[in-house]
Amino acid sequence: MESRAMPEFEEARRIILEHVAALDAEQVELLDSLGRVLAEDVVARWALPSFNNSEMDGYAVRAADCGDSQPLPIIDYVAAGGRATKSVTPGTAIKIMTGAPVPEGGDSVVPFEDAEESGGTVRVMKPVALHQHVRFAGEDVREGETILAAGRLIRPYEISMLACCGREHVTVVRRPTVAIVATGDELIELGETPSMGQVVNSNSYALAAAVTNVGALPVRVGIARDELASHREKLAEGLKADVLITSAGVSVGDRDLVREVLGELGVKIVFWRVKVKPGKAMAFGMTEDKPGKPVFALPGNPVSSMLTFEEFVAPALLKMMGHREMVQPLFAAVLQSDLKKRAGHTHLVRVRLEYVKGKYLAWSAGRQDSGVLKSLVEANAIAVLPAERDFVAAGEEIQVHLLGRAVGMTAL
Repeated sequence: MESRAMPEFEEARRIILEHVAALDAEQVELLDSLGRVLAEDVVARWALPSFNNSEMDGYAVRAADCGDSQPLPIIDYVAAGGRATKSVTPGTAIKIMTGAPVPEGGDSVVPFEDAEESGGTVRVMKPVALHQHVRFAGEDVREGETILAAGRLIRPYEISMLACCGREHVTVVRRPTVAIVATGDELIELGETPSMGQVVNSNSYALAAAVTNVGALPVRVGIARDELASHREKLAEGLKADVLITSAGVSVGDRDLVREVLGELGVKIVFWRVKVKPGKAMAFGMTEDKPGKPVFALPGNPVSSMLTFEEFVAPALLKMMGHREMVQPLFAAVLQSDLKKRAGHTHLVRVRLEYVKGKYLAWSAGRQDSGVLKSLVEANAIAVLPAERDFVAAGEEIQVHLLGRAVGMTAL
């Protein structure tokens, strides 16, 4: 039931992403599609613009009539949302507002600032180019054109395009429900005051926030106490969701029951432990039903829990929601102080990043012990130090990525 191989950092993430796939589609109202990924191609029901219109407040004219600065009688007025009752005939002009349909016979628009109006006539003061300031029907989007392809992340700009094309509902990839189960007799709920040996169940809230932050739907199942019946009850409840995340109880202690109970419940452990610090004591598994649900057993230490979520769980959730870019991109920064580490494991170092004179500079955000939450709060980036290194000197370039992510990574 269990593989005990300990993969390298990048290998562990590759294994996880190979095991998960995008969920099925659902139809939602337009605004509810923000931050989601399209599950179908969207075709324009009509052209944009749907009629020739003015891009300026001014006068609809014939360009051929504007070469000698002779006054042109203004024979009509057309506002946005209206239409002219007359055509532009040779030697005439029609006053027009931005967005209004260009009257028949008119081929150009002269802005107010390029003309002088007096006594019911207008004199054009600057040369007029044919078709200037006219937006032609279909010049942006043609009727029947695919305006957005499946896989596109929906941002406010895509919302604008969808609304312009009259889409009230959009078909998007479904968001996974993510059950969160904390384990341990030492945990108390928020609102209680801890006594000696007790700690607040902060991981439940932190993981729920992280799940929400990537666009998935958290379900806080509660605390599994350190006995088999409680674990069976809570983990079975958690497996009703699309994804299960557990916190703590995954190491080798007498009361670390998570892997044992997951096995009883039909979860095959794909790997246990990763060559990464912090976060070594995590496990990843899949339910044995088809297509299978991913299960992440994360360490109980808050720093380890959050960083393993960032590096391993978030990419999986993003893939399940249809995103094509799941992993935070690495970029170079110049280290500002020496860092020591043990060779053999990739180290995830909490750093404070600043952009100074054309380059990123990285400072340690504080003590790097896995129990120090404050340095995670102070950090805005993670330095990924290679497994083979045991020392990185100030002045060296290191690879970093931003810490935390909001809904809507690029899905192009």
